[in-house]
Amino acid sequence: MGRRDLLLVQMDQAYERLRRRLDGLGEDEYFWEPVKGCWTIHRDETGRWVTDYAFPDPVPAPVTTIGWRFVHIADCKVMYHDYAFGARRLTFPDLIPPSTVRGALERLDEGQRLLRSDLIGLEADQLDQPRLTNWGEEWPAWRIFWAMIDHDLHHGAEIGCLRDLYRASGVEDAAATRREIRSGQRLKV
Repeated sequence: MGRRDLLLVQMDQAYERLRRRLDGLGEDEYFWEPVKGCWTIHRDETGRWVTDYAFPDPVPAPVTTIGWRFVHIADCKVMYHDYAFGARRLTFPDLIPPSTVRGALERLDEGQRLLRSDLIGLEADQLDQPRLTNWGEEWPAWRIFWAMIDHDLHHGAEIGCLRDLYRASGVEDAAATRREIRSGQRLKV
């Protein structure tokens, strides 16, 4: 088995593991804030959906919601594809965060489909050719895919842990009515 095929197997396995961790994710769980001051996705004062972010990251970085991590994984896939194999035009503000689990799943699946197609389209000798990252650094093509494999495993494990905490918190058992998220308001549980 060649390097490209090994990367493809790893990419598929990491993605399948991530997707299993997202099975049954509900909207309340997507927005659940396990501690005060979480980074999340929410409407800003104009009503636009935004992702909390700062550059450089604060030290220590805030705890993030499942939705934040989920959108982060999906957006990174789209960005890595765009800069390494696409038009090189996207910026993170261009990627309005999905406000629903279904929307996030669609973006995640699309990002995975794009990257998988990019990898399948490469010949073995192209794996070492430089590709651009969204921050301007060039990496060999294989490293783009390796980073996304690691990204799926890393953040997927965090999502799994947060989902365990959500279940253990008893929040999912509480009788809850559907909450409307208004402009500038975050879902507090």
